[in-house]
Amino acid sequence: MGDNYVLRLIVAGASPNSTRAIANIKEICEAHLKDRYTLEIIDIYQQTALAKEQAIVALPLLVKRAPLPERKLIGDLSQTAKVLKILGLTG
Repeated sequence: MGDNYVLRLIVAGASPNSTRAIANIKEICEAHLKDRYTLEIIDIYQQTALAKEQAIVALPLLVKRAPLPERKLIGDLSQTAKVLKILGLTG
């Protein structure tokens, strides 16, 4: 069946980049990881302590927590091929 993916998307409110990143990752997950993923979306404005704790300097930030290795990608996730590579879904 394949690995279950644990993803965290950290955004900054309802900015255009954040809105695009949310739509893009949901589309990618449904197309490539249907029923094999957990997606946590965190708004940094509502959880400011996380920004300090994680030393986040740029948003939106996608973190692939599982399967290992953990990987990170900054941006609106509009480059599907790049996102799939970070997720380990390409050859």
